[in-house]
Amino acid sequence: MSVDALYTGDRPHVARKLPVLPNLDPGLVAALAAIALLGLVMVFSASVSLADKSYGDPLFFFKRQLLFLGAGLVMAWLLLHVPLQVLERVSVPLLLFAYLLLVLVLIPGIGREVNGARRWIPLGVFNLQASELAKLLVFVYLGSYLVRRADAVKQRWSAFLVPIGVMLLAGMLLLAEPDFGAFVVMFGTGLSMLFLAGVPLWRFAVLVGVFVGGAALLILTSPYRFKRLTGFLDPWADPFDSGFQLTQSLIAIGRGQWFGVGLGGSVQKMFYLPEAHTDFLFAVTAEELGLVGVLVLIGLYVVVVWKAFVIGTRSLKGGQLFGGYIAYGVGLWFGMQAFVNMGVNMGLLPTKGLTLPLMSYGGSSLITTLMALALLLRADFELRVSSMGALPAPWRAAA
Repeated sequence: MSVDALYTGDRPHVARKLPVLPNLDPGLVAALAAIALLGLVMVFSASVSLADKSYGDPLFFFKRQLLFLGAGLVMAWLLLHVPLQVLERVSVPLLLFAYLLLVLVLIPGIGREVNGARRWIPLGVFNLQASELAKLLVFVYLGSYLVRRADAVKQRWSAFLVPIGVMLLAGMLLLAEPDFGAFVVMFGTGLSMLFLAGVPLWRFAVLVGVFVGGAALLILTSPYRFKRLTGFLDPWADPFDSGFQLTQSLIAIGRGQWFGVGLGGSVQKMFYLPEAHTDFLFAVTAEELGLVGVLVLIGLYVVVVWKAFVIGTRSLKGGQLFGGYIAYGVGLWFGMQAFVNMGVNMGLLPTKGLTLPLMSYGGSSLITTLMALALLLRADFELRVSSMGALPAPWRAAA
């Protein structure tokens, strides 16, 4: 049975099939394409020395990132053809699959451990970072839950605590890896989705108080996290150990000045800045393209987040509730992860193992991000089709 055959809901005004050239927001598509293409260029620039030394091929990481981008675009194209109502109906099985991934990665012999963290499941071609896909599936469930319990979640503590429990269970599995950064982004995005759904602010005050207290407890009871926190507060106190990554990142950003040292001219990527092509790609971008290039990049991210919120707001007003919450979730996730990554690179936030969306090297992050953005574009498409359904017949034909 095809996906379209499954779509037999009570919203017939939403098109079942996506046209070959769908009518999508050109500004959003252009911003996403610009970020992805810039990411390819910067991954090549930041990784060329490491790739040559480690693999004897300067294009090693670039070719793999290009492969990941192709695979992600294929997955995004397929997902773009799935009506959101289908995902809404299977949100519970998808959530269970997310939990399964988070459990499997913790099992010795299945999960792969790197630098003391067990976050990856080897799949041959690449290593799947379970937390990336799990976050997306949790957000899909939250969107579905908010549609089903729209009134109850605003009025009753019991309905409000269900999504909190869902996120806490996933969060405990993330902390067991450990992946504190993914936990923070998932929880922050989920709480924001609940707030936008109309949950009273005072409930968040209570919950945020508990959350902040729990986070402080986790940091103070873990030497690993406490060391990261103290290194972030004063990286120059120990620039060759706990503060090494951050000091090298700040040097790279400082060298960029207004217009950068030129594409390919970074010095810090020459084995000074660890993870230059992954977590600290933003620092290399700042060094080579300068403040002007960084402002352009930030502007592109702002465009994507703004467009996502516009789609979310219009979807909710147009009765496309699930699409609206999905758009909000994807926009919040995209913007929050970009903000955290940039904040870490600039020394504004403690070091986290979070990638820069659509730019940093990594198959799981890139493919999952493209899948999430496909859901955003699908919400945009269904909204446009729904809006055209309210137009007179001659106008619909013209559109």
